[in-house]
This record gives sequence, structure tokens and C-alpha cells, in this order.
Amino acid sequence: MNRRNFLVKNSLALGGLSMLSSTAVANNILFNDPKFVSKRPSVGKRTYVSKGVEDLIKEVKKSIADDEVSWMFENCYPNTLDTTVDYEVIDGRPDSFIITGDIDAMWLRDSTAQVWPYMALVKSDKKIRDLIHGLVNRQVKCILKDPYANAFYKDLSKESEWQSDDPTPIPGVHERKFEIDSLCYPIRLANEYYETTKDTSIFDDEWDKAMRLVVKTFRTEQRKDGTTPYHFVRTTNRMADAPLFGTGRPVKPVGLICSMFRPSDDATLYPFLIPSNIFAVLVLNHLAKIYDEVNSVKDAAFAKECKSFANEVDAAIKEYAVLDHLDFGKIYAYEVDGYGNRVFMDDANVPSLMSLAYLGAHKPDDALYKRTRAYLLSDSNPYYMKGKAAEGQGSPHTGKRSIWPMGIILRAFTSTDDQEIHHCIKMLKETHAGTGFMHESFDKDDPENFSRSWFAWANTLFGELIIKVYHERPHLLKGTF
Repeated sequence: MNRRNFLVKNSLALGGLSMLSSTAVANNILFNDPKFVSKRPSVGKRTYVSKGVEDLIKEVKKSIADDEVSWMFENCYPNTLDTTVDYEVIDGRPDSFIITGDIDAMWLRDSTAQVWPYMALVKSDKKIRDLIHGLVNRQVKCILKDPYANAFYKDLSKESEWQSDDPTPIPGVHERKFEIDSLCYPIRLANEYYETTKDTSIFDDEWDKAMRLVVKTFRTEQRKDGTTPYHFVRTTNRMADAPLFGTGRPVKPVGLICSMFRPSDDATLYPFLIPSNIFAVLVLNHLAKIYDEVNSVKDAAFAKECKSFANEVDAAIKEYAVLDHLDFGKIYAYEVDGYGNRVFMDDANVPSLMSLAYLGAHKPDDALYKRTRAYLLSDSNPYYMKGKAAEGQGSPHTGKRSIWPMGIILRAFTSTDDQEIHHCIKMLKETHAGTGFMHESFDKDDPENFSRSWFAWANTLFGELIIKVYHERPHLLKGTF
């Protein structure tokens, strides 16, 4: 899906202002105010308010010497709460529906990533605890609705605007692009919520059904019998909008899981998408632990199945995805097919190869990860761009001229070098086009030419980065960028 083609459906974005074109936003005098007036909606127009988040914003801002970076942090970190949350209690259960921003639908991936930077407050702030508990409940409904879908409507009877897709999405499904990470993120969210709070109430019968469906779907998409019930056909002028043959290129069943789409919602070239398979290993191990120790879902056999499945996929990754590169030695390929074909690249969306240290799959100083990261930040990576405005990872989703702020943010997240982190924040400061917000992408030579004025995930992720620096490298915030 080319998200730039959608009309904006929510006027709360960017501080309650109606959405504007990127050029209009960049040139609007409001965004060039030298006093850096907050671009947040007024309190009464915010979709969700957390005292813990407000207190943390005030605390962190006191330590940021650079007025512009401080202003960007204040705008970006609460953007998910300010503009994207629809929270209510349904039959005594919290329910959180969180749109991605400029599209009035909820992605399983984006919604998890959007609230992740608030997870540190889940024990101290009941509002955050309710929000995340409600999102776990909502994601369960979505998975049970269709485990192959990536995005949903709040009204689970609403018909998709993609009626011409084959098959037509069932009511309640916005889009049916199968991505491994769509099923990984809800597990990551529930596990972290549980590990932080020890609240087992989220693990009810519906959650149990959803998790068993996830594992069943992953097993099916190993395609050991050479078949899959999934296919996706779309009439489009973008080759990346649909997988080859509707089911993707042929694969050799080697234990890896097929993903028909990348986290960018672009079709994979080779269906064994390695960052997403690594993510699957992480969450299958989470499930094994949960089913081993939580009484409400305790099932030794299923825990053992999840652990064995994780080990199988991990072994296949090591055998088929750690490959020799001419200049960098053994590194991760981005996609493979089990026959020996591979593509070396990365995509700025998460999970990516760059994000493996952010997700917890690798330590930043692991040799394999360091070699892979060095490749990703080199001219050998076809989607690493250098321009007059900045340098950074991009995505085939937006072409060869566009750098993604998310890529720059993840580079800073996974760095152990003060100078590199400082450089990344400086580039983010210099490329927000006067808006005070992150965007999906910007032209490497002209940051005023950008896509997606309202991209809550990127905004909140920037806030998470600044908080990480505040806790781990506070000296970096004492100067200007």
C-alpha cells in the first residue's frame, strides 16, 4: 500500500490542525515560529492524556539545552496519545484502538510500536497500564478475525476500501497483506506488559486462542508441503503492491517462515524475510516462557512446541541467512529463498537488520551484527543514501532519493558511539522541515519534500530515542546539535 495516496481522515494531527500538503506544512508560518511554540493539540482535543507522560516530558526537557530539539521532543513523544487513541471500556474490559496516523485504521505492528515508548511508565501510571492492556485485548480480536491481515478497522463489521483485492478483505479488515511481524508485535507487547507488571489477567481464553492461531499460521507458512491457503492479488501500477503469483516466489522448505510483505507493506522479493524470522524466534521464545509459567494458560506441551519451533527457525537462519558478502564477510542477508538466492539490503521499517539490536536479538557489539551494521551504513547497501541534507537508510517503498527518519533514529539507538549518536540527532534536527515532527521519508537533498506529515510511530520513536539518551548519555543533551 502506498500510504501517500490516502486522504487524511483525522483533523487532530499536528496539534489539532487540519492535515496539509508537505509543502504547505513546511512553509506555514506557524511551524517557523522562532519561539518554538508547542504543536500539540490543546488538552481538551487530545485523544488520551497521561500524567506520567506529561511529567516525563517536563523532566526530560529540563535537561535538553538545544531549544529546537527540546521542542521536537515535546511535539513528538506524546503524539500517539495526543492524536491516535480511541479508548473505551467494553463489557468491563479495556479496549484501545490506535490508528497509525494519516490512515483511519490500526496496524498490529504500528500500534504496538506506537505505545512501546510508554511501556516504562506502565507500573507507575494507571492510564498507561489501561491503555496497553486495552491494546492487548484489541489485538487479540484482530488476530482472531484474520491472522493473515495486517490492518483493521475499529468497527469489525466495516467493509474495506480495498474491495477489488483478491480475495476481498472480510468486514473489519482494512488490508490483508501477510507480514510475519504483524503477528510478532502483539506477542512482544503482551510479554513486555506481563514482565513489567506481572499482571496475568491479559492471558485469558481469547488470548490463548489467538496465540495458538499465530503459531498455527507460522507453521503453515513454513510451507513444508509446498502449499499455502494465502494469496493476495491487487490491480496496481506498483509491482511491490502484490507478491509474484499471488503467493510469492517459490521457496525451498528449510524451516524458515514465509512473509509475503515487508514491514513497509511492500511485497518481498524472496519470501524468507530474515529480520522478521529473527523476530519470530524472539516471540516464540516469549510464548514458551509464558506457557511454562503463567497458570491461566499453563501448557507444558505447547510451551515445548513453541521452544522447539523457535530453535528450528533459528537454526535455519544460521544455515541459510548468514552468508558471505564480497566486502564485509559473513553478514545477514535481508531475504532468501532456501535455494541459495539472496538479496543484500535493508529497509528502514522495523523489524530491519539495523533494528536487531533495538529489538533485543543481538547486542550492539556482537560480531555478526557489527559486520552487518557496517554493511548497512555503506555504499554497498543499495538503500543507504547520502545527500546534501543528510545520510541514512531508506526503503524501496519511497524510492532511491528518500531517507527515512526512522532509519536515522534506529542507527542512533543501536550505536555505542557518542559522536555517531550526536550526528544522528543533528540530522533529525536539520531535516524535519520546520514542522517539529518526524516524517515517513524526506528527499536526501531537500527535506521540505517529504512524505506523511502525520506518522505517529516515527514521532513517538524519536521521543523514545531522546529518553534513552537522557538516561544513558545525558551529557549529549547538554550542548547543541
